Amino acid sequence: MAKKGKIVIDRELCKGCLLCVRSCPVKVLEQDSRPNNSGSYPSYPAHPEKCIACANCFEVCPDVCIEVYEIGAY
Repeated sequence: MAKKGKIVIDRELCKGCLLCVRSCPVKVLEQDSRPNNSGSYPSYPAHPEKCIACANCFEVCPDVCIEVYEIGAY
């Protein structure tokens, strides 16, 4: 069974470098069209149902603003 995950991104800490977007093997993340308070366009989980809890996004985030939770299998 494949893992299922949940991604939480602190949009105020995210500077919009998009390393997480590029590292996601199942294309969960995209860049938000709304800026945060610092004017950056953060990443967000556009397709959260696809998350497999691989934590690649967490590993590459230089701002440590991503948390990944394993929520079971599907």
